[in-house]
Amino acid sequence: MPTEITEAKILIVEGKDEVNFFTALFEHMQLTGIQISDIGGKTNFYPRLQALVNLHNFSQVNSIAIVRDADDDPVAAAQSVRSALSRAKLAVPPNLGTRHGSNPTVAIFIMPDNTNAGMLEDLCLNSVASSPELDCVNGLMQCIEDKRLPLPLQSSKARAHAYLATQQKPDKRVGEAAAAGYWPFPNSAFSPLKQFLSSCL
Repeated sequence: MPTEITEAKILIVEGKDEVNFFTALFEHMQLTGIQISDIGGKTNFYPRLQALVNLHNFSQVNSIAIVRDADDDPVAAAQSVRSALSRAKLAVPPNLGTRHGSNPTVAIFIMPDNTNAGMLEDLCLNSVASSPELDCVNGLMQCIEDKRLPLPLQSSKARAHAYLATQQKPDKRVGEAAAAGYWPFPNSAFSPLKQFLSSCL
């Protein structure tokens, strides 16, 4: 989290890779004047959020948007965010994807689409669902399953990294790949997230 507030609009994300991802997405959307802050992992959400609220110039913030992964349970993920907001005495949005409260307004988006289980990697994979490279990745995963080898514990992360391994520079993390243009931001898979960012920040 920041040691000082530099913008009136703040996007809170889980980690540094998400900061890279959203920096690239904001550049694509031509959105400016937004401070992106990572909480260093979802288990730190409340203490880092409280630290943000305690900063001396927090009163200049007029909008906060929070994006976190659903993981296995989107309902539980949303409730976790709402609980942290309540403890920090900030507005608690009853609905996902819309602003609530004032000074600052608060909005929540649960990856990948405010409905389904999953994470940032699922959203990115959805954007390349029709690519021939992803067909190869799916074939790789099927091969592992057919040979009864242990499957990755986080299938989406494994598939995303396998997809990125097919690119010209194969050593990038998901956020770095966004900056390199490996995820097609014009794809409709990103439309709900882009709509959220445009309307809630």
